[in-house]
Amino acid sequence: MRSTFEMQFKASGFRFNGNRQSPNIQPKTVNRKPANSLRGFTLIELVMVILIAAIIAVVAIPRFFDVDVFNSRGFSDQVQASLRYAQKVAIAQHRFVCVSFASNNITLTIGATTACGTALAFPSGGETYSITAPSDIVFSATPNDFYFDALGKPSYAPQTINIIGAPNSITIEAETGYVH
Repeated sequence: MRSTFEMQFKASGFRFNGNRQSPNIQPKTVNRKPANSLRGFTLIELVMVILIAAIIAVVAIPRFFDVDVFNSRGFSDQVQASLRYAQKVAIAQHRFVCVSFASNNITLTIGATTACGTALAFPSGGETYSITAPSDIVFSATPNDFYFDALGKPSYAPQTINIIGAPNSITIEAETGYVH
């Protein structure tokens, strides 16, 4: 027979289990998706990734295989550096530095007069300062030969030098000889 104490707990919705009391109510379950449905990508996500990868491939891959763009840009940078070097040497040594152009190369010479009879060496020493473009890279029009005087002022300026395939032109300013 049950005691009145147990009956009161039964009526109130509690169970009596030894020393502990627990509600007669079943615990609520949390509505969760099964673990296997959280893995993977949707079809839309997959198609979008493939589409973006295809666009990047169409734009970027041809640039990697067109070596002429890199060669022309490299030659343009070398010509610009050579002209700056020629101006600096003219100022530092207080002499004339002549710049001669051919269809695909540039040569620097130095002298006490505008004739510039001595070959200028590379900063590392040794060889005559002459830069030849890689094959198929040429000036769009052969630039005019000129010299930098002892103050760094060019004899023929302003002058714009263009290299076929290079994105930027090289400009030599008149009074300052600034090369950009």
